[in-house]
Amino acid sequence: MRDAVTSLIGTYDVAGRYFDRNAIDQLKSYFETGTARIQAAAAINTNAAAIVKQAGSKLFEELPELIRPGGNAYTTRRYAACLRDMDYYLRYATYALVAGSMDVLDERVLQGLRETYNSLGVPIGPTIQGIQLMKEIVKARVAETGIENTAFVDEPFDYMTREFGERDI
Repeated sequence: MRDAVTSLIGTYDVAGRYFDRNAIDQLKSYFETGTARIQAAAAINTNAAAIVKQAGSKLFEELPELIRPGGNAYTTRRYAACLRDMDYYLRYATYALVAGSMDVLDERVLQGLRETYNSLGVPIGPTIQGIQLMKEIVKARVAETGIENTAFVDEPFDYMTREFGERDI
């Protein structure tokens, strides 16, 4: 797993280049948001179970067919699996948030997951909706810690959403 710094160094090293103004600006931005990233991770860690529960409740309120007979979250086992997966996405989004890099999401979450979900008949749309609901809840929790600009919180959640979404082939 790489963070923003090692990814940037790797890119410039492969090209055999010294850091340019763009690289310095990227590093500066990453380090300037470091404290906020750590505070956000702490807010997520402290409230993880509540975030997942709240997002799950809202998801099933918006899409009640998921918990009705025949729905993908019908039965206690499937419902629990859905919440487990949401917790999994939240945990890895937190890692990516701190690292300032989406590499961990590619390596540990997204590689092959879309295909797995499709083969198991797990609907991608509600998965994406659940991830976006968690993002909004996390942003609110992070804002409660006094962080004014919570835009950096969007990145890992939006990245997962894009990767899960349909792509033109």
